[in-house]
Amino acid sequence: MRVRPWGTLLAPALCLSLAPLATPAMAAPPQRPSAPVPLERLFDNTAVSEPSAPASADFDGDGNSLSARDLAAAGWTPGRVLTLDAARLRWPRAAAGRPDNVRADGQAVRLSGRGDALSLLVAATGGTVTGSGTVRYRDGSRSTYRLTAPDWRTGPLSTKAVALPHINTPGGQRAERARLYAVSVPVARGREVAAVVLPADPGPRADLHVFAAAVRDNGAGWTTGWATATGGYTKRGPWRGQTLRLVVHPGAGGPRVRVRLANTFASAPVRFGAASVAVRGRGAAASRKPVPLTFGGQRGVQIPAGAQAYSDPVGFTVPAGRDLLVSLHLPGTVTAAPVHAGSQQISYASAPGSGDRTGDIGGAAYPGTLTGWPFLTGVQVAGGPGTVVTLGDSITDGSLSTAGTNRRWPDVLARRFQAQHRLPRYGVANSGIDANRVVTDRYPGDGVSNDTGGVSAQHRLERDVLAQPSVRTVVVFEGTNDIRIGTPVRDIVAGLRAIARRAHERGLRVVAATVTPCEGFGDCTAQVEARRNAVNAAIRQRGADFDAVLDFDAVLRDPARPQRLLPVYDSGDHLHPGDAGLRALGQSVDLRALVPRTP
Repeated sequence: MRVRPWGTLLAPALCLSLAPLATPAMAAPPQRPSAPVPLERLFDNTAVSEPSAPASADFDGDGNSLSARDLAAAGWTPGRVLTLDAARLRWPRAAAGRPDNVRADGQAVRLSGRGDALSLLVAATGGTVTGSGTVRYRDGSRSTYRLTAPDWRTGPLSTKAVALPHINTPGGQRAERARLYAVSVPVARGREVAAVVLPADPGPRADLHVFAAAVRDNGAGWTTGWATATGGYTKRGPWRGQTLRLVVHPGAGGPRVRVRLANTFASAPVRFGAASVAVRGRGAAASRKPVPLTFGGQRGVQIPAGAQAYSDPVGFTVPAGRDLLVSLHLPGTVTAAPVHAGSQQISYASAPGSGDRTGDIGGAAYPGTLTGWPFLTGVQVAGGPGTVVTLGDSITDGSLSTAGTNRRWPDVLARRFQAQHRLPRYGVANSGIDANRVVTDRYPGDGVSNDTGGVSAQHRLERDVLAQPSVRTVVVFEGTNDIRIGTPVRDIVAGLRAIARRAHERGLRVVAATVTPCEGFGDCTAQVEARRNAVNAAIRQRGADFDAVLDFDAVLRDPARPQRLLPVYDSGDHLHPGDAGLRALGQSVDLRALVPRTP
């Protein structure tokens, strides 16, 4: 609830006698400037307090606030720049007990930059808040946007930027999750942003709080060489003072490289002491001396909870279709990590206590092996025309394909793009996650869990698709797992359409693929087949939802028994295609269907 100035509630004489008791959070907001000003000049609410002084803040009008101690433990310290979904957002510099956010009510915030989106760090009090605003551009033009800010106490954990373990209350600290969210809204590509007008006051019972705002430069000039999606936060190692050497296979190459590390779903920062990249020789050995990577000019980097880090660009020729080794030194003890579990690839680990081995050419220092890709979520190359993202589940992830051979259907697609010259030679980002769903979350989005099926495709769309560098097209190939657990067809179709609508808002081409057959797999009953056919009918009747359709069902089904995979394409479990089936999917795609039409 918004706290109003005392003078609107009490008689003047009584107001004067009580004025000295007002806290910073209860002070009347500053007079609104007529011209756009930096966000911090508009701060009129105090959200953060020390646990020992909870009365110094009142985030929600009931005296409750965020814990400065919890924020520091998460690495969200005053003035810290946080990279969230590729946007650089600065946490307010204010000390605990000082104004640190603005309650949206039509204020004009000065911004600058060109990009694909405007990102805001927000939370709502009094319930989830939805509102509309305006983006102003240097050339005098404008565009409108609509955003939703989830409630700081009840919003979904699956889409939060960070969750804190406590809430400070007038009666003391309470063990209850507090959430903050990074949301983005589209801007006109190519136009320079001058200001954003925040949504109007949603009413007396709720507030939309804005902590930071920035124009997101979504990797202009960069193309995805390799990418993966984080499916969960699991127990790992423990790794103690050692180096991980992760094997990845870029489909697109270039003369310069940078890597993206992510601390997704974490509650505490993680420290990397050093990192390097090299072309792989054999096993854990590099073909030549690894090239050191830096972060803001430093050898190491600490990534706050929920955030990402990009290495500085470095001159290093990434050859398309050759394995790379990305080595990460962990100087401390790591017992859990954000991970993509279904790598179909063996990577390597040095011995505990062996220290920084990122510069090693040989593989002798790496006696340990691991599956999955912890922390590393992208290898990006300079130049190139942009990125196609494949958003999917285990079939896109390559489950049951031959390990270490890169036979996933997105790998096939990437090789085809690089082998031709008539169309843009796009990079392909594989955002498939084994067991993923369109509608519901497998992994809840917070805490250590054995489930690595990820949050739903809708909940991870921003991170795994929209925030990819220079993304042009998204291929959506999901629904099998929703169908098998009995999710209503209307909900699956609505989820696919929502994904398409959000991608279209960002100017992306959206291509949908039909769901492939699975008769013979344990839970693929006649009812599942009926739902599959209904979902596929809706996809084929795409209307304005999709720009093109890939009929993967027709590619893989047995003509004599359409509810089953053709035996030559079956991995053996009757649900996942094997190497031949994945190759057939990748070869079936008309590359022209993935190329956006120029206006």
